[in-house]
Amino acid sequence: MGTRPDEPGDRMSAPSTDRLAHTSSRGVFVTMGGFGGKTLIQLASTVVLARLLSPADFGLVAMVTAIVGVADLVRDFGLTGAIIQARKLSERMWMSVMWLSVALGIGLMLLIAASAPLIAWLYDEQRLIPLTLAIAPILLVNGLTMPMQARVQRDLRFGTLANIDVVSMLVGVGLGIATAALGWGVWSLVVMSGAGQVYRLVALWVASRPRFGRPHISREVLPLVTTGGSLFGVQLLNYATKNLDNVVIGQQLGPAALGQYSRAYALYLLPMQQLNGTLGRVALPVLSKLQDDPERFRRYTRGALMIIGYLTIPVYAVAAAVSSPLVAILLGPGWEEAATLFSILALAGIAQAIGSVLGWLYLTLGRAHKQLLFFVITRPILIAGYFVGIWWAGVEGLALVFGVLSLLLLIPELVYATSGTFMRVRDILAPIARPLVLAPLCFGAAFAVERATDGMPAVLQLALGVAAGVVPLLASLAIPAYRRDLAQIVGFVKQVRKPASTGPASDAAASGSAEPDEPIGEPSAAARSDVDEVILDDAELARERKAEP
Repeated sequence: MGTRPDEPGDRMSAPSTDRLAHTSSRGVFVTMGGFGGKTLIQLASTVVLARLLSPADFGLVAMVTAIVGVADLVRDFGLTGAIIQARKLSERMWMSVMWLSVALGIGLMLLIAASAPLIAWLYDEQRLIPLTLAIAPILLVNGLTMPMQARVQRDLRFGTLANIDVVSMLVGVGLGIATAALGWGVWSLVVMSGAGQVYRLVALWVASRPRFGRPHISREVLPLVTTGGSLFGVQLLNYATKNLDNVVIGQQLGPAALGQYSRAYALYLLPMQQLNGTLGRVALPVLSKLQDDPERFRRYTRGALMIIGYLTIPVYAVAAAVSSPLVAILLGPGWEEAATLFSILALAGIAQAIGSVLGWLYLTLGRAHKQLLFFVITRPILIAGYFVGIWWAGVEGLALVFGVLSLLLLIPELVYATSGTFMRVRDILAPIARPLVLAPLCFGAAFAVERATDGMPAVLQLALGVAAGVVPLLASLAIPAYRRDLAQIVGFVKQVRKPASTGPASDAAASGSAEPDEPIGEPSAAARSDVDEVILDDAELARERKAEP
């Protein structure tokens, strides 16, 4: 059993290479399975609901959630990230966090409910008043949920989180589709969101067995609030960047245009949610344990970037090229504008897939204040771009300016995020260089075939376009460097099939479980073993396998 990584002077034990690779791979694949399940359910809901509801229905909900989301960020106040980053948390501090989060949830729920008329006035849309009142209680539900999810994630119980993710989305989508089929219209979207969040609350309560104690917020929680404050600033600026576009479009062009944009945006997020979401959930607690081990930290980050590079950059390139038949199949008739917007947003998808890893560096190396400074300077530039873009060419101009600026701002952030740390710019650029070279080739091949097959059934057009986009990937295997990258990725996958070392700790770690009632600052033996085993081994091949804990 490994020693606690948060004790000064201690070194984590080094399990065998086989056991390390196996447990790491299992942890990632359990989490990826959860995110994959969520992605499929979300995709199914998009396909069905797009045929049952109008673009205006989606636009109305997007108008409210763009505002409520700001309140939800205030409610969290960066505490989720601060909890995960903290080296040790006492049970007394844990209870204080619970009460603080609940108090913020209640206060902000009441504030948003009272602001319903103002939100309706902002958009000049009176239908938003009852919608706002119905959505506001989610803030209280999230206030209860946040500390419990952070605790489960900190204990590296990825299997538990994956199960909760899938079932909560299944519950919400199932009820949402059922009510939409009954003719509830926009209210079916409210049911979908609320039902999923309530199930999530119940499941996390069972998994974490929270102990509230008497109502009290201890001064011990102040360090978390201080760290969380910087994270909150980053999250608020990031949220504003990703949601003020909804406000601008809704206010300027109305709910129908916003509905088209919101569905395109939801599709564009899917690849990032599946891969970056998987890696991020596992990477944050693990990298936090590796702050004092620069070489392993670098290897882990390089591996994650290589996986992201090959599995998101070409995907966005090909999807952008075949967006017309793709959206026609997924959303049906009447969503043609969403196809064009999806193609444009793919530029931002590539930038944000890479940029999310820089966010890991800021958080796990305790540099949230530095990230806040960078965002204070750059996020207003992106927000200003929304107004320039919509003035220039409507909603398409807004999407294009957003994508181009996201790519351009990524370059200085690479230098800024790594300066003053043991990370180097080449640690970020080297793993993604080869996938970036392939991206325009994949796009060009897919787009040429998509244009040449115009007029054919959408399914056939999509299949031929995707097949053409894959050709450059296959052709790249003639180059030794690409074959080495493939071998490393295949090696990572094969580790899932190898038996792990036996023993209680190993079994618990491989399943992603840990004792739920141990203090958050004292991970169980299974959780500590999981931390050790998630770390990359010293073999060169492990650099890529461990790409994802």
